[in-house]
Amino acid sequence: MSKIERVKSISEFHRVKGLPEPEHPLISVVNYADLQADDTIGDTSWVYDFYTISIKRNINGKIYYGQQEYDFDEGVMFFIAPGQVLKISQRVAGSSNKTGWMLLVHPDFLWNTPLAKTIGKYNYFDYSANEALFLSKKEESTALNIIENIKQEYQSNIDDFSQNIIISQLETLLNYSERFYQRQFITRKISNHQVLDKLETLLNDYFKSNELTTNGAPTVQFVSDQLNLSPGYLSNVLKLLTGKSTQQHIQEKLVALAKEKLSTTNLTVSEIAYELGFEYPQSFSKLFKTKTQLSPLEFRRSFN
Repeated sequence: MSKIERVKSISEFHRVKGLPEPEHPLISVVNYADLQADDTIGDTSWVYDFYTISIKRNINGKIYYGQQEYDFDEGVMFFIAPGQVLKISQRVAGSSNKTGWMLLVHPDFLWNTPLAKTIGKYNYFDYSANEALFLSKKEESTALNIIENIKQEYQSNIDDFSQNIIISQLETLLNYSERFYQRQFITRKISNHQVLDKLETLLNDYFKSNELTTNGAPTVQFVSDQLNLSPGYLSNVLKLLTGKSTQQHIQEKLVALAKEKLSTTNLTVSEIAYELGFEYPQSFSKLFKTKTQLSPLEFRRSFN
């Protein structure tokens, strides 16, 4: 059975990985090739109590992030928030030609700064490993330059300006990463349109089955699980393609089905609400009016 190891501090991470003590207790840039402990990881899963931003290549193993699996033979960038589960399974014992870097940032370093409140807006911290960021050489160079600036700053004599300067560099890195993800969504339009097609098929099949009456409308989490995508990544892809989130797509399907039932059957509004999986007819009527500017009865009368 896989065991879970929790690493509570950056200093503890350095010790576990066979690295010297960090130069700063709350932020550290690690050369991935310097890690000595990866070959002994095996089936251990790890939970870090700090943020990690990484570019890794040639791990010679697979990373399991949540329920997803990804082969990191090529260089990719990915983001892990505190409390998420990470597992590396080695294929071959001994060292590999692993390269890359890891930026470790403890939440305490962000304390009393605007980034402490806004870091949650960067949805890619909730993406799965198979939704990692594939960088061009130019993009990777941009990220590496920022990382080097952060490293140089905490290696210098710490003064009253150090934290703000590092926070500013970190925000720049996060903003560039968001731009790079938007570029990735665009350059992967074919696979993204396949996601949209799969979503349409999934919702159509769900609404045609008895699931709607028995279990109610599908949740964003259910849809994401069925498509093997994280909720944040799925919504971001859909917003780029259609301007609408996953929840809005689900609601539009519900309203379309409600319109069909209101215009082609004699079912009461309450009966339609229950058939669509609503526990309370008032909730159905509220959603319908929000989406159509008409109450269900007003919509029905427009057909008579």
